[in-house]
Amino acid sequence: MDADAPGLTARRQAPLRRVRAPGPQLRPVAPAGTIACAACGRRYVYERYKAALNVCEDCGHHGPVPAVQRIAQLGDSHSIEPIDFGRDDRDPLGFNDGVAYPERVDRAREKTGIEEAFCVARASIKDQPVVLACMDFAFLGGSLGSAAGEMFARACEDAVADRRALVAVCTSGGARMQEGIASLAQMARCSAGVAEVANARLPYISVLGDPCFGGVTASFAVQADVIIAEPRARIGFAGGRVIEQATHDKLPEGFQTSEFLLSRGMVDMVVARPQLRSTIGTLLTMYTTP
Repeated sequence: MDADAPGLTARRQAPLRRVRAPGPQLRPVAPAGTIACAACGRRYVYERYKAALNVCEDCGHHGPVPAVQRIAQLGDSHSIEPIDFGRDDRDPLGFNDGVAYPERVDRAREKTGIEEAFCVARASIKDQPVVLACMDFAFLGGSLGSAAGEMFARACEDAVADRRALVAVCTSGGARMQEGIASLAQMARCSAGVAEVANARLPYISVLGDPCFGGVTASFAVQADVIIAEPRARIGFAGGRVIEQATHDKLPEGFQTSEFLLSRGMVDMVVARPQLRSTIGTLLTMYTTP
């Protein structure tokens, strides 16, 4: 009996192993009406997060903002007048990668509640009249299709016709692959619109959000009189891995962030979202004061 006692004692002191319950393992369910910061994971009541302009109070991460919400954040209250250019659906290639391109567009419209990757409105910012053209990354990655390019070009024309400054918020993955060369042609179309604004001697300010890549960065996003970037926004033409494979060289850490680009003179300023409206208003006042 005494010989067995140590063994019995050891078994009693051994930690109990947790037996996995049979059946599917349930994940914690996020409380309804809340949203988590993509960077630090802190969870917010959605209305509080929206009131903070989708900026995390803990880590300062700037979350994505729908285009309609962007316009509401930047424009003076009661001054916003959405511009409806009408639907101009195009499918130049009859593209189908398992899902027909028109069906993808319809799904994006259902998901976002907007017609295209741009939302355009007349408004004022700090009492300065502007045309606001804001991109929505949730709409097919904010890709620049021919209809979206036409919307931006017409926003430029509207700014010239009404003698308003142009303010664009750019967040995009680049050209829309489903339209091929027709999408790439929008770089020239949008650049021509910017040239009209410049020829009319009207201010053009662009705000680069996260992410901003491809043909949008290579054209109208960086052709503004003042280029503003949000903190830690990823900005570039091609992705980092693509550049490393092409150059066979190790790239600097964070070389496509707004802060890195500011240090190299590629953007004019990095402005946190809560200060965007006042900063743009000050710039517009400086540009328009005789």
